[in-house]
Amino acid sequence: MKKLQTSRMQSDRRHRVHYPAQVLARHVVDAALEKKAQDLVVMDMRQVSRVADYFVLCTGQSDLQIRAIAEAIEERLEQHCQERPWHVEGREHLQWVVLDYVDVVVHIFTPEKRAFYALERLWGDAPQEQVTEDRSGADVRLLQASVAKAAG
Repeated sequence: MKKLQTSRMQSDRRHRVHYPAQVLARHVVDAALEKKAQDLVVMDMRQVSRVADYFVLCTGQSDLQIRAIAEAIEERLEQHCQERPWHVEGREHLQWVVLDYVDVVVHIFTPEKRAFYALERLWGDAPQEQVTEDRSGADVRLLQASVAKAAG
């Protein structure tokens, strides 16, 4: 039975659809906004670093909200894209949670940690776009341009 399960898992991995980074980032934005994340920013990292294609930064006002945002992002990417984070940091203390999906890295901060680390300033050469609560991932111009270039 174990051999059958192992071969099925390997088969599932081979046939799994790999979604482009901009699609993952759109889902991240939508999940974060559903949990009322604040100060949401998408950063296009492709020209300034090989760390990831996109950073998505947001702020939660409490431990509970930060946990809810992280869980919503993980659930949405698992359900819609069959993706799990490659690495997760900060879940224990909920001051700065990092969900690393390799091509997309999500940073969920408390207001204090966001101000202290100032990733927007640190990576100031990267194109950035603020996403307000009345928008969605599909509205993010940085992600639209990527899709158009990839399709064209």
